[in-house]
Amino acid sequence: MGGADLAIQTEALKKKYGDKEALAGLDLQVPRGVVHGLLGPNGAGKTTAVRILSTLLKHDEGTARVAGYDIASQAARVRYSIGLLGQHAAVDEDLSGRQNLVMFGRLYHIGKRKAQQRADELLERFGLTEAAGKPVKQYSGGMRRRLDLAASLILAPSVLFLDEPTTGLDPRGRNDVWESVRGLIAEGRTVLLTTQYLEEADQLADMISLIDNGRVVETGTPDQLKNKIGGDRIDIVLRRPHDVPRAARLMGTLLRSEPETDSDNRRVSAVVEDRVAALTTVARELDEAGIEAEDIALRRPSLDEVFLHLTGNGTVTSAEPSLKETAQP
Repeated sequence: MGGADLAIQTEALKKKYGDKEALAGLDLQVPRGVVHGLLGPNGAGKTTAVRILSTLLKHDEGTARVAGYDIASQAARVRYSIGLLGQHAAVDEDLSGRQNLVMFGRLYHIGKRKAQQRADELLERFGLTEAAGKPVKQYSGGMRRRLDLAASLILAPSVLFLDEPTTGLDPRGRNDVWESVRGLIAEGRTVLLTTQYLEEADQLADMISLIDNGRVVETGTPDQLKNKIGGDRIDIVLRRPHDVPRAARLMGTLLRSEPETDSDNRRVSAVVEDRVAALTTVARELDEAGIEAEDIALRRPSLDEVFLHLTGNGTVTSAEPSLKETAQP
C-alpha cells in the first residue's frame, strides 16, 4: 500500500521516559477511511503513540506521517488535519454546550460567525440541540462525551484520534458514542481508536493492531486475529463438577483436539472444525455416557482471548503518562 493511500504511517518510532522505553520501534500503517484499533496492555505504548501522532509529544527516533504530513517538519499542518478526543473531558463544565463549541472555534481562529454556525451544525448532528443552552455540568456522561467528540470536529478533520472514548460510560452512553463514530466513518474519515473495552474494538474497528512493549505484535481484522488462536469452539457447562474430567476425555477423543477445562465453573471447551456435526455428536455422546450438560454452545474466540494470548496477562507497569491534553491550534 502506497503512502498516498495511508492516513497514518509510522516507521521505527521510538520514545523513552527516563530509562523506560514506551515505544520501541513502532511500525503502523492505517489506510484512509477506516477505524483502526490500537489495543494492548496498560503501558504498552498506546497513549504515547497518540500523543506523538497528534504532535503533543516529540519522538526520539523514527518517522511518522499523519494525513500526508510529517509530524516533525509539518506539525502545524498535522494539527489542522486532525481531531483529538482524549481520555479526559476537554470541555468547560460551567459553559453551555454551544458556548464550548463556539470557544473552540474561536481558538482555531475561524471567526465568530463561522464558529457559531459550526457549533450549531455539530450540536444538531450529535443530538445536543435541546441541551445546547444548558451548562455542561448538567449533561449526562454520554452527552459530555458526544460534546467532546463534537469539539474535536470543529475543523472537519480527516483524521480523528479517539483515546479511550467511552471510559466510565454506562452501556447507553457507550452505544451513543459508537453510533457517532460510525457516522464519522460513513463520511470517509479515518479514526485511530485506543480502548480497554475489547467489545468496543470488535464493534467498531475494521483493522486492529495489537501493541505490546512499544511494538506492534499483530495486525489484522477482528476475525483474522480470532483465527490466530483457533476457529470455532464448543463450550459445555456440566451439571456435576466431578464429570469435568470424563467430559474432557470424551471430547478430546471425539474432536481430536485438547480440551480446556474450568473445574470451578464446570466448563469444558474445545476447538471444532465442523460446527453442526460436532455439536450433534458431542451432545449425543455425552447423553449416552450419562454426563448431564446444563448448557452447550458454539462460539467464536473473543478478542479478550486474543488479547491475553498475544500480549500475556495484560498487567504491566506503565511508563506512560495519561493523555490529559488536547491538540492545540
